[in-house]
Amino acid sequence: MDLSLALVIGVVVVALIFDYTNGFHDAANAIATSVSTRALTPRAALFMAAAMNFIGAHLGTQVASTVGKGIIDAPNGSHGLVIVAAALIGAITWNLITWYFGLPSSSSHALIGGLVGSALASAKIADWGKAVHWDGVLEKVVIPMILSPLVGFTLAAAIMIAIYWIFRNSQPGKTNRGFRYSQTVSAAAMALGHGLQDAQKTMGVIFLSLTVGGFASPDDPIPQWVILAAAGAISLGTYAGGWRIMRTLGRRIIALDPPQGFAAESAAATVLYAAAIGFGAPISTTHTITSAIMGVGATKRLSAVRWGVAGNIITAWILTIPAAAAVAAVSYFLLHAIVE
Repeated sequence: MDLSLALVIGVVVVALIFDYTNGFHDAANAIATSVSTRALTPRAALFMAAAMNFIGAHLGTQVASTVGKGIIDAPNGSHGLVIVAAALIGAITWNLITWYFGLPSSSSHALIGGLVGSALASAKIADWGKAVHWDGVLEKVVIPMILSPLVGFTLAAAIMIAIYWIFRNSQPGKTNRGFRYSQTVSAAAMALGHGLQDAQKTMGVIFLSLTVGGFASPDDPIPQWVILAAAGAISLGTYAGGWRIMRTLGRRIIALDPPQGFAAESAAATVLYAAAIGFGAPISTTHTITSAIMGVGATKRLSAVRWGVAGNIITAWILTIPAAAAVAAVSYFLLHAIVE
């Protein structure tokens, strides 16, 4: 078998493994609030989230184009495929570490960090400005990474305040029952947004590997088999569940009630759609839903949010890109020594 073909197949397999870990790592994003408020049973929520992830993956390719074309400049041939493979290994490793400790870090930023770390490791220091599209990283990653949690927090708080005002004279029991039903819709919207965002990132990496391997042109549309494979892998991973992180999002930050869960999910889904469809920005579903949960909690009282837990989560956010980049760089040197 031709070396380039073998490497492309290997990279595609590793990309789908990453996609699967993304699914079970981020399953909590879509359903933790609905499960914690008893709006949905865990298995029903996971099945719904997996189905909506699959559908969401078919709703666009703007984010995939950003990841596949706008982050790094990988050379054609086996060298470029080694760079992509190392990036994926870095992202998978960080996903597994944060999953083990129950920290809802960003699979998206782990992937971006992996791509940047691997690309820098492959280039001479003098060429670092060319190896990574720094303008694209700043515009499509760093700025959205800062803005999306702030918007998620603020929008969720605004929705929660509106709910408090609209239902200020209603019976709590009746209101909670109504919002449990409403959470089925908001959780589905969140899962759809997760598929729209995160499955596309894997599509972008697979397309990048096809491009550098010489099996596609950068101007080609993303093949349908890539879309189906990425959608299927993330859906299977989602159904496998991420119970450790689900406990963190559902209970450890704040004990949510149904109206709060609905507000958090609605705000997060809105931010995901706007970023993907409006800007093609690969934002973190984890950052968005976590900040939205903090936002609804803060409207009740600031002490309702367990800020110590929130601080640990934010620390993981800050570490994600450099940690994944470091693992990817080490992986690049190992793979480079083996393959080339």
